[in-house]
Amino acid sequence: MNICLIPARKGSKRIKNKNIKNFNGKPIIYYSIKAALNSKLFDKIVVSTDSEKIKKIAIKFGAEVPFIRPKNISDDFAIDFDVINHYLQFCKKQKISINNLCYLYPVNPLIKISTLKRCNKLLDSFNCQSVITVRKYAFPIEMALIKNSNGYIKLKNTKFKKKRSQDFNSSYEDAGQCYWYKVPLIKKFINLRTIPFELDKFEYLDVDSKKDFNNLKKIFNSKLHINR
Repeated sequence: MNICLIPARKGSKRIKNKNIKNFNGKPIIYYSIKAALNSKLFDKIVVSTDSEKIKKIAIKFGAEVPFIRPKNISDDFAIDFDVINHYLQFCKKQKISINNLCYLYPVNPLIKISTLKRCNKLLDSFNCQSVITVRKYAFPIEMALIKNSNGYIKLKNTKFKKKRSQDFNSSYEDAGQCYWYKVPLIKKFINLRTIPFELDKFEYLDVDSKKDFNNLKKIFNSKLHINR
């Protein structure tokens, strides 16, 4: 069985009700649920939440919410693997066998159906345990600048002072869209054999502030992003 698991707790300090905030007339979690449904990759689309309100919204748009997530893995200190392991334990008790698990973030309107399909294909085609979405840094991280105590800018690592940007290998950041796991091959979620799926420039935006949220709307509503 292939499962899409969407985490959506109610707490959010920087953006109130972030996971269900109105985005072009829909709660933003709608876009993740819709993409998962339209991909036709999954036997179940499950939302893990500690909120009855989010539960009702998720069910309305086609997801399942088989439990309310415990408080101890729904606070600011909870990590993704807590949520995943909680769901896997639930499945074990319910005798639900999982092959591929896609962990899909709820604030994710830029997610493309083609991205979900290609990540799934990578997971099935390579000798790996997981696939994650990444984005290439525009400039070598080795040449990062920092401020000193006087407020002046300087190279973080001076040993690279005479290097050219083309002398470095590309570096990547976690794009935070979706994470895929071949569950039968995983005992612990550490040191996994992971394949990257690289996103284009306007397929990803980390949302931590109201300004980020407004920029996300601009990208979504522009021709720079087409959900396909």
